[in-house]
Amino acid sequence: MGDTDFRKLWEEAKSYLSLHLDYGKLTAVEKLSVLLSAVALFAVLLVICIFVIFIIALGLVLWLADALGSYWTALLLVAMMLLSLMAIVFYMRKQWITDPVTRFVTRLFLTPDDRENETK
Repeated sequence: MGDTDFRKLWEEAKSYLSLHLDYGKLTAVEKLSVLLSAVALFAVLLVICIFVIFIIALGLVLWLADALGSYWTALLLVAMMLLSLMAIVFYMRKQWITDPVTRFVTRLFLTPDDRENETK
């Protein structure tokens, strides 16, 4: 083997490594963009959901105030309902929030072969 053969082999190895590095970067950018877009979508939906819950709670307060004759009683009842809802969400956070997020991130970043090895 001559000097030019080693040079060609070295150039091919550098090209191969460069292509794999570029592929890794593109894969990371793609997965990161999917993750960030999911976070952005969640943030937007969360803000909309907060506004909807506020409007529903306000309507419920007004309706209960007419029925009960007291705004303070209606406000306290709605506050207790919202606190109960918060407690339920907090209690169910693993099933409703943590597990789905973990599954999403696992599906996003691990290949099917990696996921099979994780379960063994």
